[in-house]
Amino acid sequence: MGMSVIISAATAEDAEQILKLQYLCFQGEAELYGNYRIDPLVQTLDSVRDEVTANLVFVARLGDEVVGSVRGSTDPDGTGEIGKLCVHPRLQGHGLGARLLNAAESALADQRSATRFRLHAGHRSETNLRLYRRAGYAPVGSATGQDGVRLILLEKDLAEQAYVASA
Repeated sequence: MGMSVIISAATAEDAEQILKLQYLCFQGEAELYGNYRIDPLVQTLDSVRDEVTANLVFVARLGDEVVGSVRGSTDPDGTGEIGKLCVHPRLQGHGLGARLLNAAESALADQRSATRFRLHAGHRSETNLRLYRRAGYAPVGSATGQDGVRLILLEKDLAEQAYVASA
């Protein structure tokens, strides 16, 4: 009998597992860009702890193991910022990323009154870009991260999604 993956709010005790998972998951991105100094690989444990305290952070658990994570916050104009979505490589391709993304969006809308969401993905990260497009995100621009990676900026408006869904 298999266990179910449960999505829940992260706690301070999850910070170390989140950091280790993030380090594992973003190796492929680093290889894709030939850059092992991307933000998720150089983030400190204290920084992850700060994010868990200040932001809406969710984890996917398989038993006691954290197998997925995502962060959500709001910017000064109330837009929900979603970042560092990651799923353990052995569980990718089973909808867990979409479930984590949905958890972050729902919490940002319910707890922080966000009506628009923003995220980014590296320009070569086709798997991630495909997930975001399926979730209703559209490209709105590009930027270069502090690590030198060209990023595609994507946004999703909750009102437009509701209109499309009701049409």
